Amino acid sequence: MEIKANNYRPNEILKFIRQNSNLTQEELAKKLGKSKNWVKNNEQGLNRYFFEDLIKIANICNVEIIIKDKKKKS
Repeated sequence: MEIKANNYRPNEILKFIRQNSNLTQEELAKKLGKSKNWVKNNEQGLNRYFFEDLIKIANICNVEIIIKDKKKKS
């Protein structure tokens, strides 16, 4: 799976990662040590998660977060 995160809102990114990892909101919440409502509210855009949370989610879901300079070709 690969997405260009700057094309999406933070809540869409969280939901995309969770769903593509075949986790329910409750399962992800438990692995994060958060409530199901925390996941639900962030996926609905009612709350904003911190970058630290995104790193934890990426580690749980076995995805990489890559930040690269748009000016340089890779």
